Amino acid sequence: MGLQSVFILLYLLITVTIGVYAARKVKNSKDFILAGRSLPLPISTAALFATWFGSETILGSSVEFAKGGFLSVMQDPFGGALCLFLLGLFFAKSLYRMQILTFGDFYRNRYGKGMEIIAGICLIFSYFGWVAAQFVALGIMLQIIFGISLFWAIVLGSLFVVFYTYLGGMWSVSLTDFFQSISIVIGLVLVLYEMNSIKPITETIAEKPDGFFRFFPESDYHSWTLYLSAWMVVGFGSLPQQDIFQRVMSAKSERVAVYASYLSAFVYLGFAMIPLFLGLQAKSLMPNFDLEGDGSQLLIPEMILRFASPTIQILFFSALISAILSTASGAILAPSSILSENILKYFTAVRSDKKLLLLSRMSVLIVAFISFCLAVGKPSIYALVEDSGGISLVSLFIPMVFGLTTKRASQTAAITSLIAGMITWILLEIYHDDMTSHFYGTVVSLVTMLIFMFLFPAKKEHFSEAK
Repeated sequence: MGLQSVFILLYLLITVTIGVYAARKVKNSKDFILAGRSLPLPISTAALFATWFGSETILGSSVEFAKGGFLSVMQDPFGGALCLFLLGLFFAKSLYRMQILTFGDFYRNRYGKGMEIIAGICLIFSYFGWVAAQFVALGIMLQIIFGISLFWAIVLGSLFVVFYTYLGGMWSVSLTDFFQSISIVIGLVLVLYEMNSIKPITETIAEKPDGFFRFFPESDYHSWTLYLSAWMVVGFGSLPQQDIFQRVMSAKSERVAVYASYLSAFVYLGFAMIPLFLGLQAKSLMPNFDLEGDGSQLLIPEMILRFASPTIQILFFSALISAILSTASGAILAPSSILSENILKYFTAVRSDKKLLLLSRMSVLIVAFISFCLAVGKPSIYALVEDSGGISLVSLFIPMVFGLTTKRASQTAAITSLIAGMITWILLEIYHDDMTSHFYGTVVSLVTMLIFMFLFPAKKEHFSEAK
């Protein structure tokens, strides 16, 4: 890409400089995990907006939309926006008042140490594929821009994002998210404007067949089950995840946490529409592009390289790299926080805050290394995201909701609900293999919770102490 490569390299250096600067604010483990609970509304909103606005939104959902219309992208972006809205409506205020560092702390305070460790393990495993997907996406972009092999591009991209996350934790994630979110918005808007000048988006939309923009499925039971599952995977399943929790709990006040959740929901949904329609435009301008092969995730980048001006190419690839970096850094920090605070702390002699901070940083390296191994072993963004999806929905969502809303939910009920949901999901994934496994896994988790909650209710004294 020549001169474009120089500008993008400069952009990367600016990003890492911001991350290193933010690291100066880290004095203890609370600063590292929750940015000292001091983020103002604009930065808190940007951090929440950046949660999923990465490779799956720009490279994955755009292809799915080009193939199947709105019904193919209920999971993202619509499920993502639903999650952020529900977070502000029902959960942000209650969780913020608890003054806890991780979601594992919530499960310990509400149900006990056994649930804390089991939930922590589920949370950690749910992130490896997601982090690996961001590593692969970042590697693909560096390969395109700098002309290096995919393996070394993944190596360099991984080292880059791990470096500033290791140093600054949530402070680095938040400040770079704010900078990167501005780049994403400007870049995508200008890309859409230039692509529209080449061929009006309205013409591209008019070419699509009847039913392409249908928002609701056919009336049969199976279609509706798939539809609801797609909404639930991210819309419900991401609510008990650590990355969402960290970003909203880093706000400087309860009020900021709630407002940031609402604002980010609308901002996310609005700007996530741009990659979807860019995907349509790319398919229209490149009718012979293979949407089914391994290279389908390069649909929009290929269009930019073929049709966009050099300036727009720089803006687009900067925006795309920004989206991937912001998602990757938060996704690395989330399981690392759980690993250090809710797992490793019990198996080490670490008690002082200084050593806890070091343990949190070492956990970043552990999570990054495992995710890197997955990335080089299975360099498909879609497969990696698919592998990581659904775990928190079928295992942790129901215990979280009942833990926040009723005093009767006990550790026995929570653990049994978690196990029943997981087993149901795994068996259906093996023998049925479609998204309805998420729906039925959640239903089984709910029914199990209700049954065991009334058979083995929590002691009132334990709940009061937990509160």
